[in-house]
Amino acid sequence: MDQAFRSAHGVGLVDYQNNADLRIKIEMQRERDHEVGQQVAARLERQAHREV
Repeated sequence: MDQAFRSAHGVGLVDYQNNADLRIKIEMQRERDHEVGQQVAARLERQAHREV
């Protein structure tokens, strides 16, 4: 799990757990990524149901 976290975020899980500033930074980035993903999914959904 540490390897996956490190490859995804550039820091180890222990560093993430012990550094509050780093944790906030990573969580804010994860939230932005999630919002972008939701927007992309909504856009694709609209395009899939569009009449041609």
